[in-house]
Amino acid sequence: MLPRERVAAVFEHQPTDKVPIYQAGFSSRVASGVLGREAYVGGAIQQYREARALWEGEEAHQEFVARSRRDAFELIEVLDLDLVRPAYWRMNVKPTRRVDEYTFLYGDEDASWHVMRFDPETELYQVIERSPQPEPTWEDLERSTARLEEAAEQYDPQPEHFGDLVAAQERFGDYRAVPGAGIGLCVPRERVWLEAIALRPDIVKRYLAAQAARGSKVPACMAQIGLRFIMGGGDFASKNGPLYSPQSFHELMLPALQRVSEACHEHGCYHMFASDGDLWPVADDLFGASGVDCYYEIDRQAGMDLSLLRDRFPHLTLLGGISSETLHRGSREDVIAETRSALEVAKERGSIILGCSNQIVPHTPMENFWAMMETLRELR
Repeated sequence: MLPRERVAAVFEHQPTDKVPIYQAGFSSRVASGVLGREAYVGGAIQQYREARALWEGEEAHQEFVARSRRDAFELIEVLDLDLVRPAYWRMNVKPTRRVDEYTFLYGDEDASWHVMRFDPETELYQVIERSPQPEPTWEDLERSTARLEEAAEQYDPQPEHFGDLVAAQERFGDYRAVPGAGIGLCVPRERVWLEAIALRPDIVKRYLAAQAARGSKVPACMAQIGLRFIMGGGDFASKNGPLYSPQSFHELMLPALQRVSEACHEHGCYHMFASDGDLWPVADDLFGASGVDCYYEIDRQAGMDLSLLRDRFPHLTLLGGISSETLHRGSREDVIAETRSALEVAKERGSIILGCSNQIVPHTPMENFWAMMETLRELR
Protein backbone atom coordinates (compact mmCIF):
# COMPACT_ATOMS: atom_id res chain seq x y z
CA MET A 1 0.00 0.00 0.00
CA LEU A 2 1.03 3.60 -0.51
CA PRO A 3 1.35 5.63 2.71
CA ARG A 4 -1.78 7.65 1.85
CA GLU A 5 -3.71 4.41 1.23
CA ARG A 6 -2.53 3.06 4.60
CA VAL A 7 -3.78 6.16 6.42
CA ALA A 8 -7.09 6.14 4.56
CA ALA A 9 -7.60 2.48 5.48
CA VAL A 10 -7.01 3.23 9.15
CA PHE A 11 -9.70 5.94 9.13
CA GLU A 12 -12.04 3.61 7.26
CA HIS A 13 -11.27 0.78 9.75
CA GLN A 14 -9.91 -1.47 7.04
CA PRO A 15 -6.83 -3.76 7.17
CA THR A 16 -3.41 -2.37 6.23
CA ASP A 17 -0.19 -4.02 5.03
CA LYS A 18 1.68 -2.42 7.92
CA VAL A 19 1.02 0.02 10.75
CA PRO A 20 1.21 3.65 9.49
CA ILE A 21 3.50 6.04 11.34
CA TYR A 22 3.48 9.76 12.14
CA GLN A 23 5.36 12.14 14.43
CA ALA A 24 3.34 14.92 16.07
CA GLY A 25 6.17 17.42 16.38
CA PHE A 26 9.91 17.93 16.71
CA SER A 27 12.10 20.27 18.68
CA SER A 28 14.63 21.94 16.44
CA ARG A 29 17.46 20.17 18.26
CA VAL A 30 16.15 16.66 17.57
CA ALA A 31 15.18 17.51 13.99
CA SER A 32 18.68 18.92 13.48
CA GLY A 33 20.08 15.59 14.66
CA VAL A 34 17.96 13.83 12.05
CA LEU A 35 18.89 16.13 9.16
CA GLY A 36 22.52 16.65 10.16
CA ARG A 37 22.21 20.47 10.12
CA GLU A 38 20.21 23.16 11.88
CA ALA A 39 16.56 22.46 11.14
CA TYR A 40 14.01 25.26 10.94
CA VAL A 41 11.21 23.36 12.66
CA GLY A 42 9.99 23.27 16.25
CA GLY A 43 7.76 25.14 18.64
CA ALA A 44 8.52 28.51 20.17
CA ILE A 45 12.00 28.56 18.62
CA GLN A 46 10.28 29.09 15.27
CA GLN A 47 8.46 32.11 16.68
CA TYR A 48 11.79 33.58 17.79
CA ARG A 49 13.32 32.86 14.39
CA GLU A 50 10.41 34.60 12.70
CA ALA A 51 10.73 37.61 15.03
CA ARG A 52 14.41 37.83 14.14
CA ALA A 53 13.68 37.51 10.42
CA LEU A 54 10.94 40.14 10.52
CA TRP A 55 13.28 42.50 12.33
CA GLU A 56 15.94 41.99 9.65
CA GLY A 57 13.58 42.79 6.77
CA GLU A 58 11.30 41.34 4.10
CA GLU A 59 14.03 39.38 2.31
CA ALA A 60 15.09 37.71 5.56
CA HIS A 61 11.47 36.89 6.37
CA GLN A 62 10.86 35.29 2.99
CA GLU A 63 14.03 33.25 3.47
CA PHE A 64 12.73 32.12 6.89
CA VAL A 65 9.41 31.00 5.38
CA ALA A 66 11.08 29.12 2.53
CA ARG A 67 13.66 27.43 4.78
CA SER A 68 11.01 26.40 7.32
CA ARG A 69 8.94 24.71 4.61
CA ARG A 70 11.98 23.04 3.08
CA ASP A 71 13.14 21.60 6.40
CA ALA A 72 9.66 20.39 7.43
CA PHE A 73 9.28 18.62 4.08
CA GLU A 74 12.78 17.11 4.17
CA LEU A 75 12.16 15.74 7.67
CA ILE A 76 9.05 13.94 6.37
CA GLU A 77 10.98 12.35 3.52
CA VAL A 78 14.03 11.34 5.55
CA LEU A 79 11.81 9.60 8.14
CA ASP A 80 9.43 8.21 5.48
CA LEU A 81 6.26 9.11 7.41
CA ASP A 82 2.82 7.99 6.24
CA LEU A 83 0.91 10.96 7.70
CA VAL A 84 2.86 14.21 7.50
CA ARG A 85 3.24 17.40 9.52
CA PRO A 86 3.69 20.11 6.87
CA ALA A 87 4.33 23.17 9.07
CA TYR A 88 5.38 24.29 12.54
CA TRP A 89 4.72 27.25 14.85
CA ARG A 90 4.56 30.79 13.48
CA MET A 91 4.19 34.31 14.92
CA ASN A 92 3.98 36.77 12.06
CA VAL A 93 4.16 39.91 14.22
CA LYS A 94 7.05 42.32 13.71
CA PRO A 95 8.69 43.42 16.99
CA THR A 96 8.81 47.12 17.87
CA ARG A 97 12.34 47.01 19.26
CA ARG A 98 15.22 44.54 19.59
CA VAL A 99 16.50 44.57 23.17
CA ASP A 100 19.37 42.11 22.72
CA GLU A 101 20.22 38.97 20.75
CA TYR A 102 17.41 36.90 22.27
CA THR A 103 14.93 39.57 23.41
CA PHE A 104 12.31 41.62 21.57
CA LEU A 105 9.72 44.18 22.65
CA TYR A 106 6.27 44.22 21.04
CA GLY A 107 3.54 46.86 21.07
CA ASP A 108 3.49 50.55 21.96
CA GLU A 109 6.10 51.43 24.59
CA ASP A 110 3.92 54.34 25.75
CA ALA A 111 0.80 52.21 26.13
CA SER A 112 0.41 48.43 25.93
CA TRP A 113 3.58 46.40 25.40
CA HIS A 114 5.28 43.13 26.29
CA VAL A 115 8.81 41.73 26.11
CA MET A 116 9.63 38.21 24.93
CA ARG A 117 12.91 36.35 25.42
CA PHE A 118 14.24 33.21 23.76
CA ASP A 119 16.02 30.51 25.80
CA PRO A 120 18.25 28.37 23.53
CA GLU A 121 18.40 25.50 26.04
CA THR A 122 14.65 24.95 26.28
CA GLU A 123 13.75 26.44 22.85
CA LEU A 124 11.06 28.51 24.61
CA TYR A 125 10.15 32.07 23.57
CA GLN A 126 8.15 33.56 26.41
CA VAL A 127 6.80 36.82 27.80
CA ILE A 128 9.13 37.99 30.58
CA GLU A 129 7.72 41.47 31.19
CA ARG A 130 4.66 43.47 30.19
CA SER A 131 2.91 46.78 30.78
CA PRO A 132 0.37 46.77 33.63
CA GLN A 133 -2.83 45.07 32.54
CA PRO A 134 -6.16 45.43 34.34
CA GLU A 135 -7.94 42.22 35.29
CA PRO A 136 -10.41 41.31 32.52
CA THR A 137 -14.07 41.86 33.37
CA TRP A 138 -17.18 40.05 32.17
CA GLU A 139 -17.73 43.02 29.85
CA ASP A 140 -14.28 42.43 28.34
CA LEU A 141 -15.17 38.80 27.69
CA GLU A 142 -18.46 39.81 26.12
CA ARG A 143 -16.68 42.27 23.81
CA SER A 144 -14.12 39.63 22.87
CA THR A 145 -16.90 37.16 22.13
CA ALA A 146 -18.79 39.70 20.03
CA ARG A 147 -15.66 40.34 17.95
CA LEU A 148 -15.20 36.60 17.43
CA GLU A 149 -18.85 36.22 16.38
CA GLU A 150 -18.48 39.01 13.84
CA ALA A 151 -15.22 37.56 12.51
CA ALA A 152 -16.77 34.09 12.22
CA GLU A 153 -19.67 35.48 10.23
CA GLN A 154 -17.30 37.20 7.79
CA TYR A 155 -14.79 34.33 7.57
CA ASP A 156 -14.45 32.90 4.08
CA PRO A 157 -11.58 30.41 3.95
CA GLN A 158 -9.93 29.87 0.57
CA PRO A 159 -7.10 27.51 -0.46
CA GLU A 160 -4.68 30.42 -0.86
CA HIS A 161 -5.07 31.13 2.87
CA PHE A 162 -3.42 27.75 3.64
CA GLY A 163 -0.17 28.02 1.70
CA ASP A 164 1.75 25.36 3.64
CA LEU A 165 -1.07 22.84 3.25
CA VAL A 166 -1.43 23.51 -0.47
CA ALA A 167 2.33 23.15 -0.94
CA ALA A 168 2.38 19.91 1.08
CA GLN A 169 -0.49 18.45 -0.92
CA GLU A 170 1.26 19.33 -4.16
CA ARG A 171 4.51 17.78 -2.89
CA PHE A 172 3.18 14.69 -1.12
CA GLY A 173 -0.50 14.19 -1.94
CA ASP A 174 -0.03 11.45 -4.53
CA TYR A 175 2.04 9.39 -2.10
CA ARG A 176 1.58 10.44 1.55
CA ALA A 177 -1.43 11.58 3.60
CA VAL A 178 -1.55 15.31 4.31
CA PRO A 179 -3.86 16.51 7.12
CA GLY A 180 -5.86 19.70 7.04
CA ALA A 181 -6.23 22.27 9.81
CA GLY A 182 -8.33 25.18 11.00
CA ILE A 183 -11.02 23.61 13.20
CA GLY A 184 -9.55 24.17 16.67
CA LEU A 185 -12.10 24.42 19.46
CA CYS A 186 -11.45 25.15 23.14
CA VAL A 187 -12.11 27.43 26.07
CA PRO A 188 -9.11 29.74 26.68
CA ARG A 189 -7.14 28.51 29.69
CA GLU A 190 -6.81 31.94 31.33
CA ARG A 191 -8.27 32.13 34.83
CA VAL A 192 -11.04 34.54 33.85
CA TRP A 193 -12.36 32.17 31.21
CA LEU A 194 -12.26 29.16 33.50
CA GLU A 195 -14.15 31.18 36.11
CA ALA A 196 -16.66 32.16 33.42
CA ILE A 197 -17.48 28.49 32.83
CA ALA A 198 -18.98 28.44 36.32
CA LEU A 199 -20.18 32.04 36.67
CA ARG A 200 -21.00 33.16 33.12
CA PRO A 201 -21.56 30.03 31.04
CA ASP A 202 -23.67 32.09 28.63
CA ILE A 203 -20.55 33.95 27.45
CA VAL A 204 -18.54 30.73 27.12
CA LYS A 205 -21.32 29.05 25.15
CA ARG A 206 -21.42 31.97 22.70
CA TYR A 207 -17.62 31.96 22.41
CA LEU A 208 -17.51 28.24 21.58
CA ALA A 209 -20.43 28.59 19.18
CA ALA A 210 -18.52 31.30 17.33
CA GLN A 211 -15.44 29.08 17.12
CA ALA A 212 -17.62 26.29 15.77
CA ALA A 213 -19.27 28.62 13.24
CA ARG A 214 -15.83 29.58 11.96
CA GLY A 215 -14.54 26.01 12.02
CA SER A 216 -17.58 24.64 10.20
CA LYS A 217 -16.62 26.73 7.16
CA VAL A 218 -13.20 25.07 6.89
CA PRO A 219 -14.02 21.52 5.70
CA ALA A 220 -15.32 22.72 2.33
CA CYS A 221 -12.00 24.49 1.77
CA MET A 222 -9.94 21.49 2.94
CA ALA A 223 -11.90 19.21 0.61
CA GLN A 224 -11.20 21.60 -2.26
CA ILE A 225 -7.46 21.29 -1.56
CA GLY A 226 -7.84 17.51 -1.36
CA LEU A 227 -7.38 17.09 2.40
CA ARG A 228 -9.77 14.71 4.16
CA PHE A 229 -8.24 14.39 7.62
CA ILE A 230 -8.66 17.68 9.51
CA MET A 231 -6.75 18.30 12.73
CA GLY A 232 -8.49 20.29 15.45
CA GLY A 233 -9.10 20.20 19.18
CA GLY A 234 -7.52 22.18 21.99
CA ASP A 235 -5.88 21.31 25.31
CA PHE A 236 -8.29 21.30 28.25
CA ALA A 237 -6.94 18.67 30.65
CA SER A 238 -3.98 17.65 32.78
CA LYS A 239 -2.97 14.27 34.18
CA ASN A 240 -5.55 14.92 36.91
CA GLY A 241 -8.43 15.27 34.46
CA PRO A 242 -10.28 18.08 32.63
CA LEU A 243 -9.97 21.67 33.82
CA TYR A 244 -13.75 21.91 34.14
CA SER A 245 -16.61 19.57 34.97
CA PRO A 246 -18.08 16.87 32.71
CA GLN A 247 -21.43 18.67 33.01
CA SER A 248 -19.89 21.90 31.66
CA PHE A 249 -18.25 19.95 28.85
CA HIS A 250 -21.61 18.38 27.98
CA GLU A 251 -23.48 21.69 28.01
CA LEU A 252 -20.87 23.96 26.43
CA MET A 253 -18.34 22.00 24.37
CA LEU A 254 -20.45 19.14 23.06
CA PRO A 255 -22.83 21.22 20.87
CA ALA A 256 -19.89 23.06 19.32
CA LEU A 257 -18.03 19.81 18.61
CA GLN A 258 -21.12 18.31 17.02
CA ARG A 259 -21.47 21.27 14.67
CA VAL A 260 -17.87 20.92 13.48
CA SER A 261 -18.21 17.14 13.08
CA GLU A 262 -21.34 17.58 11.00
CA ALA A 263 -19.55 20.05 8.71
CA CYS A 264 -16.60 17.67 8.31
CA HIS A 265 -18.83 14.72 7.45
CA GLU A 266 -20.92 16.79 5.05
CA HIS A 267 -17.80 17.34 2.94
CA GLY A 268 -16.39 13.81 3.24
CA CYS A 269 -13.78 14.77 5.84
CA TYR A 270 -12.77 13.32 9.22
CA HIS A 271 -12.81 15.38 12.43
CA MET A 272 -9.61 14.88 14.45
CA PHE A 273 -9.46 16.12 18.05
CA ALA A 274 -6.33 16.65 20.16
CA SER A 275 -5.78 17.26 23.86
CA ASP A 276 -3.23 16.15 26.39
CA GLY A 277 -4.25 14.78 29.77
CA ASP A 278 -6.78 12.40 31.30
CA LEU A 279 -9.94 12.71 29.20
CA TRP A 280 -11.82 9.70 30.60
CA PRO A 281 -14.31 11.81 32.62
CA VAL A 282 -15.70 13.26 29.36
CA ALA A 283 -14.85 10.38 27.04
CA ASP A 284 -18.41 9.35 26.21
CA ASP A 285 -19.26 12.86 25.04
CA LEU A 286 -15.90 13.60 23.40
CA PHE A 287 -15.38 10.30 21.60
CA GLY A 288 -18.99 9.24 21.24
CA ALA A 289 -21.75 11.82 21.08
CA SER A 290 -19.58 14.52 19.47
CA GLY A 291 -19.07 12.68 16.18
CA VAL A 292 -15.27 13.08 16.43
CA ASP A 293 -13.54 10.49 14.20
CA CYS A 294 -9.97 10.52 15.53
CA TYR A 295 -8.19 11.23 18.82
CA TYR A 296 -4.56 12.36 18.84
CA GLU A 297 -2.01 13.60 21.40
CA ILE A 298 -2.94 10.48 23.35
CA ASP A 299 -1.37 10.93 26.81
CA ARG A 300 -0.35 7.43 27.86
CA GLN A 301 1.14 8.76 31.10
CA ALA A 302 -2.31 10.15 32.01
CA GLY A 303 -4.01 6.80 31.55
CA MET A 304 -5.17 7.17 27.94
CA ASP A 305 -4.24 3.62 27.02
CA LEU A 306 -4.57 2.40 23.42
CA SER A 307 -6.17 -0.93 24.39
CA LEU A 308 -8.72 0.67 26.71
CA LEU A 309 -9.60 3.28 24.10
CA ARG A 310 -10.00 0.65 21.40
CA ASP A 311 -12.23 -1.48 23.69
CA ARG A 312 -14.54 1.39 24.59
CA PHE A 313 -14.59 3.26 21.27
CA PRO A 314 -14.11 0.77 18.42
CA HIS A 315 -15.17 3.40 15.85
CA LEU A 316 -12.40 5.83 16.86
CA THR A 317 -9.13 6.18 14.94
CA LEU A 318 -6.19 6.61 17.33
CA LEU A 319 -3.03 8.56 16.59
CA GLY A 320 0.12 8.51 18.75
CA GLY A 321 0.63 5.96 21.51
CA ILE A 322 4.30 6.55 22.40
CA SER A 323 4.92 8.97 25.24
CA SER A 324 7.07 12.08 24.82
CA GLU A 325 8.06 11.65 28.47
CA THR A 326 9.37 8.14 27.86
CA LEU A 327 11.42 9.34 24.90
CA HIS A 328 12.79 12.24 26.93
CA ARG A 329 13.48 10.60 30.29
CA GLY A 330 13.41 6.86 29.75
CA SER A 331 16.21 4.52 28.81
CA ARG A 332 16.66 3.09 25.34
CA GLU A 333 15.16 -0.15 26.65
CA ASP A 334 12.13 1.75 28.01
CA VAL A 335 11.53 3.32 24.60
CA ILE A 336 11.80 0.00 22.79
CA ALA A 337 9.43 -1.66 25.26
CA GLU A 338 6.81 1.09 24.96
CA THR A 339 7.06 1.13 21.17
CA ARG A 340 6.70 -2.65 21.01
CA SER A 341 3.69 -2.50 23.32
CA ALA A 342 1.98 0.10 21.13
CA LEU A 343 2.80 -1.90 18.00
CA GLU A 344 1.23 -5.03 19.45
CA VAL A 345 -2.05 -3.20 20.05
CA ALA A 346 -1.98 -1.52 16.64
CA LYS A 347 -1.29 -4.75 14.75
CA GLU A 348 -3.85 -6.75 16.71
CA ARG A 349 -6.64 -4.18 16.96
CA GLY A 350 -6.14 -1.89 13.95
CA SER A 351 -7.25 1.70 13.24
CA ILE A 352 -4.12 3.12 14.90
CA ILE A 353 -1.37 5.38 13.52
CA LEU A 354 1.74 5.18 15.70
CA GLY A 355 4.33 7.74 16.74
CA CYS A 356 5.21 10.11 19.56
CA SER A 357 1.93 11.55 20.80
CA ASN A 358 3.28 15.06 21.25
CA GLN A 359 6.40 17.19 20.79
CA ILE A 360 9.75 15.40 20.84
CA VAL A 361 11.34 17.84 23.27
CA PRO A 362 14.82 19.46 22.94
CA HIS A 363 16.85 17.25 25.27
CA THR A 364 15.43 13.94 24.06
CA PRO A 365 18.45 11.65 23.54
CA MET A 366 18.95 10.90 19.85
CA GLU A 367 19.59 7.28 20.86
CA ASN A 368 16.03 7.12 22.20
CA PHE A 369 14.53 8.73 19.12
CA TRP A 370 16.27 6.31 16.79
CA ALA A 371 15.31 3.38 19.03
CA MET A 372 11.65 4.32 18.51
CA MET A 373 12.03 4.79 14.75
CA GLU A 374 14.03 1.61 14.22
CA THR A 375 11.56 -0.45 16.25
CA LEU A 376 8.65 1.00 14.26
CA ARG A 377 10.36 0.31 10.94
CA GLU A 378 11.43 -3.22 11.79
CA LEU A 379 8.27 -4.50 13.45
CA ARG A 380 5.32 -2.65 11.93
